Amino acid sequence: METTESQVLDLIRKGEGLDLEFKACRNQLNRDVYETVCAFLNRHGGTLLLGVRDSGEIQGLEPEAVAQVRKDFVTAINNPQKISPPTYLAVDEVTVDGKLLIRIYVPESSQVHRCNGRIYDRNEDGDIDITDHTVQVAQLYQRKQANYSENRVYQWIQPDDLRTDLIERCRRYVRINKPRHPWGNMQDIDLIKSAQLYQPHPETGKVGVTLAGVMLLGTDDLILKVCPPHRTDLILRKVNVDRYDDRDLVITNLIDSYDRILDFVKKHLPDPFYLEGTERRSLRDAIFREVASNLLIHREYTSGATTRLIIEYGRVVTENPSRPHGFGRLDPATTVPFQKNPVIGAFFRQIDRADELGSGMRKMMLYGKKYGDADPELIEGDIFRMVISVPEFGANPAEVPQIVSVTQPSGQVTGQVTGQVTGQVTGQVLNLLKVALGERGRKELMEAIGLTGRDNFEKLYLRPALDAELIEMTIPDKPKSSNQKYRLTGKGAKLLEELAK
Repeated sequence: METTESQVLDLIRKGEGLDLEFKACRNQLNRDVYETVCAFLNRHGGTLLLGVRDSGEIQGLEPEAVAQVRKDFVTAINNPQKISPPTYLAVDEVTVDGKLLIRIYVPESSQVHRCNGRIYDRNEDGDIDITDHTVQVAQLYQRKQANYSENRVYQWIQPDDLRTDLIERCRRYVRINKPRHPWGNMQDIDLIKSAQLYQPHPETGKVGVTLAGVMLLGTDDLILKVCPPHRTDLILRKVNVDRYDDRDLVITNLIDSYDRILDFVKKHLPDPFYLEGTERRSLRDAIFREVASNLLIHREYTSGATTRLIIEYGRVVTENPSRPHGFGRLDPATTVPFQKNPVIGAFFRQIDRADELGSGMRKMMLYGKKYGDADPELIEGDIFRMVISVPEFGANPAEVPQIVSVTQPSGQVTGQVTGQVTGQVTGQVLNLLKVALGERGRKELMEAIGLTGRDNFEKLYLRPALDAELIEMTIPDKPKSSNQKYRLTGKGAKLLEELAK
């Protein structure tokens, strides 16, 4: 979500407080910037404005120093010797009154963080070092455990109980996509620790695998023991709207769950041709990559509700149990993204299964209207819902009369025709037959139906009709001839007659 000048001015007028801190910064970062980041992570999150004095005076950064300041900041917060465990934050540049500022949004973390080995918390007066205050540190750990179920520690589960094949697969992902990533050469136990999946229990101090670790890398039996309600129900409901046409009930680790969600989407949703500049982009994949990661990263795993993705005619609806931070429809232009499961989210980003916080939503909104001709709807509540419009090329199958049989002049029933023109492709095939008047070429047929995507026309209209012998080629010996045309067969004409009765 891009930061605007008016939004920053509103923040400055609000003044420093529990969730807002100003830092005068001309050409280098102050040392206490990282203490504030640590305090925000440990408390309720907040916003850092670099280039603003404590009084609210807009000082600005020297333009030639901005790139280095950003680089230094990103390097430091990803360095476990500075911030432990390391974190991932969005850094935005914004010009206010002609002066360049840097805005850093720091979400609340599900972990307890240290800066240079010290633990900082936040109050109205600023950042407080609580490292030597045992009671306050204990309360901080307990609050994190209570607020973020992904950090629940299972002392009886150890790294050896996790799937080594999944860990190796994740290691291969980062080797391919991020050759310098430290996970590429880590041993299993070190990778699990680095990903914050192996933590001490806040009361006993005994170390065990967290809920996040089990959900990401556990066996199906282990997942069932620690999170019995976990399931993702994938449903296709177009023809049989009272039940379903296809279904995949996914009860497994989050990495395989992600792949199965995308496989189901690719199986049942079209991918129209779309050029972005000079390169083809899959709008479907860009949108539903974000949908899949959202369903898994932002789920409340202590809820007994089932996550669902339902493909209907013209839209996809998702339902996901959530711990809401508000209710009602979200406005992506003003909504501040909130990490529901920061550890799971960070893991997904490392293996290239999710975008940085907020950028995935922007991408989904950007491409959603191009794909389905309507903006996606996001509705926050105990069940988080998304409604995404999708393109359809043909009549709604649920509204097309279903054909039980077609009788040939001889009186024989042709089951082959029935099988091809009923079910999911019925509407598309019938639409093609209705415009196949005389002899018409591929382009003429596509224009008559109102299609632009050749791949979809071939897969959903032309090929099923040819296979069912409802239409035929005028030059069957040369299927790819530039003079090729198509016409109704006797079966096709008889079918249209039967429908017209």
